[in-house]
Amino acid sequence: MKTPPSKNNAENIRTIFLCEDTPDGIFTAVYDAWASGLGHRKVALELDGCFNYSLFSRYISVSTDYEKSFKVARSLINKLSRQVFTMAYYASLSEAPEKADAIYRFLILAFHHGPAIISMLGLPEVQTVFALRRRVGNEAHYFREFIRFSDAGPDLLFGKIHPKSNVLPLVAPCFSDRMPSETWLLLDEKRNLAAFHPADQEWRLTSVSKSQLEALQEHTKSEDQYRSLWKVFHKTIAIKERMNPRCQKNQLPLWYRRNMTEFPD
Repeated sequence: MKTPPSKNNAENIRTIFLCEDTPDGIFTAVYDAWASGLGHRKVALELDGCFNYSLFSRYISVSTDYEKSFKVARSLINKLSRQVFTMAYYASLSEAPEKADAIYRFLILAFHHGPAIISMLGLPEVQTVFALRRRVGNEAHYFREFIRFSDAGPDLLFGKIHPKSNVLPLVAPCFSDRMPSETWLLLDEKRNLAAFHPADQEWRLTSVSKSQLEALQEHTKSEDQYRSLWKVFHKTIAIKERMNPRCQKNQLPLWYRRNMTEFPD
C-alpha cells in the first residue's frame, strides 16, 4: 500500500512559471504568478530554456499574452510610477538568466513600499534590479554612439549590432528621430531581431528569417560610400605619435568594434 505524501512535502512544493525571454513574456508570467494565489514564497519565475529541473517543484509554461503584459505595465505606471516601470522594463531586456524572478521579487516590494522603492538600494531585491537596469542603460548608450549604417541597396540604410542585452528597442527611437526621412533597418545579429523604419513613418520591430539575413549580408559585402567615408575619417584624424592602444580599449572595448566600419575586419 502506497503511503500518501506528507503534509510537509506538499507545503514545500514550489510552482515555477516558465516564460519567454521578452519583456511581454516576463510581464505575462508576473501576472499569472500574482493571480495564482499560491503565495509569493511558493512561486518563482524562470526563463524558458534557461532552467534546471529541481525536486519538489512543478513547472507551468506561460504563453505570452500581450493584454496581460499591458495590464502589468499599466499598473506599474498608474499605481506606482513611471520610474518603477522603467526599472522593471530595462531589467527585462538584460541578458541575465535570473532576471525574471528578480523582477518579480522587486515588484512584490514595490507594491508594498510604493514609488519610494527605487531609492531603497539597501534591499537586495532592489539592488539586483537596479544593477540590471544600469547595465542595460549603459550598453544602450554606447550603441547609440557606435552604430554605423551602410548602403544596402536603393534607398535603404542597413546597420547591425551584436549586443549582450536586448537594447534594440532602446536605440531604435534615437535613430528614428535622427533620420526620420530615411528608410533604414537595424539588425540585432544575436537575436535575429530587426528595427525597420520606412521613410517618414513609425519604426517597428520584426523578426528576420535566415534567407532574409543572407540577402542583407550579400548586399553589404561590397564597399559603399558610407563605409569608405568612415574609414577615411578614422584614418585622417589619427595622430601616429599619440597612439595609445590601451587607452583606446578602455574608451572603446574590442567587442563593440565588431560592427564598426572604420575598424578592420
